[in-house]
Amino acid sequence: MQKHRCGWCLGDPLYEAYHDTEWGVPVKDDATLFEFLILETFQAGLSWITVLRKRENFRKAFDYFDYKKIASYDQGKIDELLQDPGIIRNKLKVNATVSNANAFMEIQEEFGSFSKYIWGFVENKPIKNKLQNYKNAPATTSLSDTISKDLKKRGFKFVGSTVIYAHMQATGMVNDHEVNCFRYHEV
Repeated sequence: MQKHRCGWCLGDPLYEAYHDTEWGVPVKDDATLFEFLILETFQAGLSWITVLRKRENFRKAFDYFDYKKIASYDQGKIDELLQDPGIIRNKLKVNATVSNANAFMEIQEEFGSFSKYIWGFVENKPIKNKLQNYKNAPATTSLSDTISKDLKKRGFKFVGSTVIYAHMQATGMVNDHEVNCFRYHEV
């Protein structure tokens, strides 16, 4: 018997695997939260599948999303990244990744971990929506607006409300699996 999945991932094995194993699973690990945050910032204005197909290239190019290393990237490393055809070569987004790594560590210092900070917005419990169809999922919410504003105030870039809501979905802060999707109750 075939599993019922959310409609957005159907037809692409990479998308389906991501949906089945990662999307919507609550993430509390700072390194993984950082990876998703950076990937979501690169996704801004593009489709998620575009980023997903380049994910391994991003991992290699950005030292496997080691935010401590990224925070110390110099202009030479930034120039190298801008020549890498395996990633999305957007100068503003590459530079934002470096500044976001620094802001990320400042939050860790203040709150003990980025996870404590970000999950504090949902009182450490995922918001469980009841979507019948993924097309009815919001692009933003008042909560993603609030988080976006707070991150921007703390120096983050490319963290608009849409990027933050996508991050919330990806990292399980909100469960936007369709109610008839096999993952809805699993996550």
